[in-house]
Amino acid sequence: MPASTGDPDDELSERDARILEFERRAWRNPGLKADAIRSQFGLSPARYHQLLTAVLDKPAALRSDPLLVRRLQRLRDERTAARAARVFRMTPADARPQH
Repeated sequence: MPASTGDPDDELSERDARILEFERRAWRNPGLKADAIRSQFGLSPARYHQLLTAVLDKPAALRSDPLLVRRLQRLRDERTAARAARVFRMTPADARPQH
């Protein structure tokens, strides 16, 4: 692992690591996941997802678990594109992120 440059994105905090560990679980019921977020993190689901989004953008998260982070990034990008399609009334094909 490369030496730390002092950049906070170079390392995962304990909370960031806990968030990634939490996301490894398969949640079939969103209500149960929301309850677990409140009990394990003491956060609202909306705030938790804000933090998750920030964690997914950290290079250290990608180094920690590339498959999980890429999958979550892809899902996030698909949801963002779907939201944009609804707002701007585009077809789903037009709303796909360009890579």
